[in-house]
Amino acid sequence: MNKVLMSILLAGLASSSMLHAAGYGVVDLEKVIENSTYLKQQNLSLQQSMKPQTSKLEQLGKELEAIQQRAQQNPNLAETEKQKMLTQYQAKLKEFNLIQQGLQTTVQASIQVMNKTLDGRVKQVAEQLRKENNLDIVLNRNSALAYDPKYDLTDKMIQKVNVIK
Repeated sequence: MNKVLMSILLAGLASSSMLHAAGYGVVDLEKVIENSTYLKQQNLSLQQSMKPQTSKLEQLGKELEAIQQRAQQNPNLAETEKQKMLTQYQAKLKEFNLIQQGLQTTVQASIQVMNKTLDGRVKQVAEQLRKENNLDIVLNRNSALAYDPKYDLTDKMIQKVNVIK
């Protein structure tokens, strides 16, 4: 009887150690993104590259507003003057819309490149952390209902992602 009980106990211990042999890590991807020096640098670079166009948009917006105000303040303008103002307004509005569309296209393309690059870096570092820590899986913190904080790899992930050039 003792031998049977002992073998059951040993089998139970062996199976429980097998269950815990699979290691996991958890990463807060939102925190990784917030602390990404790559994204901060890319956003700053994008803002600087767009500065001439945004300044031009501001200028055109003021000019459009000024034309509108002139038209409202002078309702008794000659027909030729009204037509001239309308032509100016339409030309500036067209230029405004073209610049705005160009900026939107540039921003969207830049965001796609940044996301693809950061995604690649995060996956590369997740695999590196998985191997270094002999883990079976690295999860996004938002995918885990509950976890032990000792398995949180977020700070290591941030450090390693920020080192990649």
